[in-house]
Amino acid sequence: MEPVRTGSKKYKDQSWISQLFKKKTCTTFLPDPDDKSGEQCQCGYSRSCHKSVAVEDNFGAAIITKWHTSQHTTEEPTDAFGDVEFAGAGKKYRKFIRLSSETNPEIVYHLIVSHWKIPPPNLVVSVIGGGVSSNMKTRVKDILRKGLVKAAQSTGAWIITEGLRVGAGKHVGKAVRDHSTATTSSTGKVIALGVVPWGLVHNRECLINPKGSSPAKYSLTDVDGPTYSLDSNYSAFMLVDDGTNQKVGGEKYFRARLEDFISQQKTKGGAVGSIEIPVLCMLIEGEPSILERVYKATEQKDIPWLILAGSGGIADFLSELVQESLDPEEVRAVVTERLKKLFPNEENIPHLADLVEKILKNKDLLTVYSDEDGQEEFDTVILKSLVKACKKSSNVAEYLDELKLAVAWNRADIASSELFKGDIQWKSSDLEDSMTDALIGNKKDFVKLFVDNGLNIAEYLTYGRLEELYSSVPENSLLHLLLSKKHVEWKDSSMKGHESNLPPGTSKGPTFRLYEVSKILKYFMGDLSIPFYTHLTENGKAYSTKKNSYHNYQMVKMDEVNYATKHSPTPWIDLFIWAILQNLGDMAIYFWEMQGSESVASALAACRILKEMSRIESEAESSQAMKDLSIKFEQLAQDVFSECYRNSEDKAFILLVRHSVVWGKATCLQLATHADARNFFALDGVQSLLTQIWWGEMDRTTEVWKLLLTFFCAPLMYTNLIKFKHADKLEMVQNLEQDVGDVDAILTMGSQMCLGNQDVDSNKEEGSDDVKKEKQPNNFNPEVAAIKESPRPFVMVRWKQFWSAPVTSFLGNVIMYFAFLLLFAYILLMDFKGPPPEGPSQAEFVLYFWVFTLVCEEIRQSFFIGKLPVAQKLKQYLLDVWNQCDMTAILLFIIGLICRMFKTSYDAGRVIFCIDYMVFTLRLIHIFAVNKQLGPKIIIVGKMMKDVFFFLFFLGVWLVAYGVATQSLLYPSDGRLEWIFRRVLYRPYLQIFGQIHLDDIDAARIGRRNCTNDPVELINGELPPCANIYANWLVILLLVIFLLVTNILLLNLLIAMFSYTFSKVQGNSDIYWKFQRYNLIVEYHSRPALAPPFIILSHIHVFIKRNIRKKASLKSKHFMLELTEQQDSQLMTWEAVQKENYLVQRDRLKRDSDRERLKRTSQKVDGILKNMTEIKEHDRRLKALEAELDKCTDALTWLMESMANSDLIKSSRPPPNIKD
Repeated sequence: MEPVRTGSKKYKDQSWISQLFKKKTCTTFLPDPDDKSGEQCQCGYSRSCHKSVAVEDNFGAAIITKWHTSQHTTEEPTDAFGDVEFAGAGKKYRKFIRLSSETNPEIVYHLIVSHWKIPPPNLVVSVIGGGVSSNMKTRVKDILRKGLVKAAQSTGAWIITEGLRVGAGKHVGKAVRDHSTATTSSTGKVIALGVVPWGLVHNRECLINPKGSSPAKYSLTDVDGPTYSLDSNYSAFMLVDDGTNQKVGGEKYFRARLEDFISQQKTKGGAVGSIEIPVLCMLIEGEPSILERVYKATEQKDIPWLILAGSGGIADFLSELVQESLDPEEVRAVVTERLKKLFPNEENIPHLADLVEKILKNKDLLTVYSDEDGQEEFDTVILKSLVKACKKSSNVAEYLDELKLAVAWNRADIASSELFKGDIQWKSSDLEDSMTDALIGNKKDFVKLFVDNGLNIAEYLTYGRLEELYSSVPENSLLHLLLSKKHVEWKDSSMKGHESNLPPGTSKGPTFRLYEVSKILKYFMGDLSIPFYTHLTENGKAYSTKKNSYHNYQMVKMDEVNYATKHSPTPWIDLFIWAILQNLGDMAIYFWEMQGSESVASALAACRILKEMSRIESEAESSQAMKDLSIKFEQLAQDVFSECYRNSEDKAFILLVRHSVVWGKATCLQLATHADARNFFALDGVQSLLTQIWWGEMDRTTEVWKLLLTFFCAPLMYTNLIKFKHADKLEMVQNLEQDVGDVDAILTMGSQMCLGNQDVDSNKEEGSDDVKKEKQPNNFNPEVAAIKESPRPFVMVRWKQFWSAPVTSFLGNVIMYFAFLLLFAYILLMDFKGPPPEGPSQAEFVLYFWVFTLVCEEIRQSFFIGKLPVAQKLKQYLLDVWNQCDMTAILLFIIGLICRMFKTSYDAGRVIFCIDYMVFTLRLIHIFAVNKQLGPKIIIVGKMMKDVFFFLFFLGVWLVAYGVATQSLLYPSDGRLEWIFRRVLYRPYLQIFGQIHLDDIDAARIGRRNCTNDPVELINGELPPCANIYANWLVILLLVIFLLVTNILLLNLLIAMFSYTFSKVQGNSDIYWKFQRYNLIVEYHSRPALAPPFIILSHIHVFIKRNIRKKASLKSKHFMLELTEQQDSQLMTWEAVQKENYLVQRDRLKRDSDRERLKRTSQKVDGILKNMTEIKEHDRRLKALEAELDKCTDALTWLMESMANSDLIKSSRPPPNIKD
């Protein structure tokens, strides 16, 4: 039947309810034999409650002796439905409806879900039995009040009971109330539904309203029967009417049909990954009539039952039979005997015994929950019951729903122990849907479980499935917001003017593609690496161009069809990126552990992405979580690289500077720089590499005075004053000739090639493309060939070794910069001549040329380094604070130069030059940052500058307050603006440092002097202003307060801030310094060997070499090494081995921790308790076997005695005696 639309007019007036739902009315009055007065019908109603037609049917009453609801009732429109308000239970309304026991369960389910807006269940637990028991055991109450409701809340289940304030329904209601009071989450609400016999509802007359109650006022009353009040803690009530009064039975038939219909529905509304809603019946106590219900549910519907042992009644009877191992031939006799003993007044024992025999044939659908199972969580017991119900079949398909249910409940432990024990042969294809659910639900344990049990991740992850994962991100997440934004941008740019030509289904909700993902990754990674997935989305330039947009859109759709079924070559990397973009910490770390290569680079890239995400995340908690996760990945990168460095220094160096194939040709050092991973740069391995680059071919232990001496006396470089690595290198090359096939040796040589050995191969600076390298034979060694084919003279080799080292370039720049400052100071102090034609002097012309070479170097750094567009190069250049300082100094110099050339602005030019000299001098701070002692202190000073700005803000407030007050009190007649600023700001500032002129403030010390208050005389400057001595005591008081606040409070506050900053930064200053040291080394590694002003020669040489001779430079690659495919594969294998070693050590430390020991001890205790339970079971079985043996022994003894006394058999020896 089609559900009713909630937005229709019919829905609003609720008249449709009475048309769909009916009630039952007795049509034949049959006197109850137990009623002596004859005024009571077998339906339970009195004669007066029947219609006249029912009472006057004497002929029908005479023929029929037994009343039945299907024959003696008629259906009429229901007259009780709507909302009910329970007195004393607050303003919370509950839904209810009176309906016939023959009602179609489909319309009831749609009423609950669509009209009453109760969320569809993931599970239905139907509590059977325990209806009117008042002597329920405490353990049973605890299971209902704690275990059942907690399981329902954690699994999203419906609990169905009779919904009355009696028996099991009462205790379930109390548990729901306690849970609602304890939790504030709307998503964790427990849904309890009452399927109530209409005839058992106390005070049901107040619910009757043919037009619908909104709400009906219902008073709660504790009564002992035969009717009972509804429980106010239930969400909804279905008042099942079978035409009887104060009788049960009709609701059981309707309830069974409703449960059967729900079991055929899908969770999640039938969406992807949904399963059929599991239904579990929970048996508590129970009368013999429940056996019929158990039989139909197990035999016809395959609905599992959870039997609560120890609750009494049929539950205990069935639990004993299920736990015992009875001989099939003896089942009938044992069942009959126990039924007679348990229910001596029951007449239909043979029929009940038949039902029990049939029920026991489906033992797999029966699970007993006994006292020994009390240690398990109730949701665990429920899931085990559902899994056990499938074990009657060996078909994998029978277990898929239970596996999806375990995923939905996030119970990987149960799935591991029940579904992945080895008895079920799972295929990789069987786990793919559940794998998708686990990924979308962020259930790392299940992902790991599936991978460990045969899921082939390479076959699983296609590009189409990857897009499905991105399309399933939560709508309130940052990733969904960014994807939607990119999707709308593409749609607006490419669909403009073609809205009418869009393919069908395009207007539906956005399905995100890898195009949007690549744009987001480009946004986070910047120009650091080549954009991801461009090989999929740029066929025919479909995404990149805006011309012919609709044609491009059609090409995109065709491309989607082509690449959606393709398998990803790097599935772990793709899943790792997917998890990082969603900030799924545990999942991302697992994917990082599983990927076979690029461990260090991937961790640093994740650090970069997470920090960028935290910067734009609006929610504080999510932003902090992203920052915490970025710290974890930075730590992982440090740990893995440290493990690599301990194993092999040379390979670790290559790992830092090699092009990453996965991360778009970026290196680890580049990724760490953009991720601001300062701790990574503080590692010994990274610093060792930087030191090796810094010194080049010179010995790193060379003293500074030797460098200075050689710098000023170049021939000393050909002596033994400075040691070089040339001799060692030639020996290494000779060794390589003997074993050129060793990949490790090739990699070692590659590191030497990368770290500055430009002197050996003259063609190495020119470079060769990668294609040529790949065409070379495997045993080709470029270093050996370079030495053999193009040996260079010793003079040239040693010259290049000395001057190409970054330390030499740095030393030359420092010396020449000091010379520049001396020249600049000399000109300002002694040789700054007037404007032309008097000046400038020759020294000043030298200074101008020097600054010109500085400008040329800054232009080279900003526009001629790297392969980025000019705008991005300029932007990246200006991000550096010291580059901004250089730009400021150069601009000031140009302005000062222009001004000093004209007589009118000559003095202004001199002032600008003086200020510019200060800026140039401050530039020395950056130069001395390389020093290990000064570098950290410079960082601390930089941090303290922020504290100074805060201090100046507070100080400025007090200066203005005090200055304005004292000026208005002392000199109210002085209107000269320049003197007002002096007395308001300048004088109070000097008073802080002790310059207090009391002769101008204190009336007692103000002597007689010529002064005036005439504004004209004050403006002309003829006389000073007269001080106002009225309220002079207030001026003195303000001075005292001002000095007290500034000198004691604010200055001590500044000192405290400095102390806090120092103590905070001191511990990390070394890390910051090492990070700055890297930037400084990169800068001077890329600089020409000569310093300004001689750097112009290097610029001319580079220009000729690059533009005329067309030779590339190795330095332009900035620590980048391009390995061959074989070398890269070997290096990645080595890195993967080191990562595994690190993970093994980490897991070992984790296992040895106290927490893990306690966890293992707890697991062992649980295992012991489980074994004890099994031992008890074996003990019980052994006792039963002993009893049977005793019985057999007695029978044999009797047989021997009888035969001994008989003359039938004669024996020559006496019978054997039974030994004790």
